[in-house]
Amino acid sequence: MRSSIRSRLPAACSMAGVLLAATVAPAAAVDITGAGSTFAAPIYGAWGAAEHPTLGIALNYQALGSGAGQNQVIARTVDFGASDAPVAAPKLDSNHLLQFPTVMGGVVPIVNLPGIASNQLHLTGAVLAGLFSGDISSWNDPKIAALNPGVKLPDTAVAPVHRADGSGTTFVFTSYLAKASPDWQAKIGAASSIAWPAGAGAKGNDGVAATVRNTEGGIGYVEYAYANKNGLTTVELKDKAGAYVAPDLASFTKAAAAADWDHAQNFAVDLLDTPGEGAWPIVSATFVLLPMDPKDTARSAAVMTFFNWAFDNGAGIAKSLQYVPLPASVQAHVRHAWSNVAGAPTFNR
Repeated sequence: MRSSIRSRLPAACSMAGVLLAATVAPAAAVDITGAGSTFAAPIYGAWGAAEHPTLGIALNYQALGSGAGQNQVIARTVDFGASDAPVAAPKLDSNHLLQFPTVMGGVVPIVNLPGIASNQLHLTGAVLAGLFSGDISSWNDPKIAALNPGVKLPDTAVAPVHRADGSGTTFVFTSYLAKASPDWQAKIGAASSIAWPAGAGAKGNDGVAATVRNTEGGIGYVEYAYANKNGLTTVELKDKAGAYVAPDLASFTKAAAAADWDHAQNFAVDLLDTPGEGAWPIVSATFVLLPMDPKDTARSAAVMTFFNWAFDNGAGIAKSLQYVPLPASVQAHVRHAWSNVAGAPTFNR
């Protein structure tokens, strides 16, 4: 039986002595390094710029993809890794890593269809899976036309674009496709890197977006913060309640409201296709991987101080970038989990 967050932490978590948030700056500013998730790059960059005048911590974060983030923190070449794909308990344990979430956000399909405006096109999870599997090869296919009465669909070949690098965004996206399509689940599955049955690969969000932009009939997937910032053409997806939903902070928040944190092992909560009308179906938390036995305890302490500041002060920044902040109760559990890291600071209020 998998253990829940509450069962994995001491009972003191719910008492007055729980480690609550306060900004505690290091005695001397320490630079920190992180690598991984492209999904999290916009918010980590914004938090780094905002905290620096107060804490003086300089963050050097490289958005290399979740797979690289996991590998680099395992090799201890960075102070923390970042991954949208949650790491399994055995891998965390064998590599002495603590996993904790920072924010939640949406992954969105993007398209290049002349004459089709952002959020004008309606798709279901099953049809989306068909577009990426190659089973639906033309944009005026009857399966798409049935979802879009009155929309003039071009007789253009579908050109799917996927991430070529190991990517947590791919893990989230393919996990949704596997949930929406039994055929995808049986034949292709979900992972950070898969054997794509169709289309072209591109590295990072930049590569996927550029390839879609340059390919008429193109369809890809990126995190919403990136799509929103760059004015990419997104689509509406049918939610679990049967309504078509646009990707935005409101629909991500509705999905996050259904999160079952109490039964999420290592904070790896499932936010895909949650119930409730208006919930965007492709939502995920993004995670930080922190060594329990850091090579440099001062730098590790600075990582925790950085994210503690973000929990206390960064919610507005997160929302401005269309991310959903963690509930206060989950932040409290994360702070308590930090106490198990060697050299962890104490955050008292």
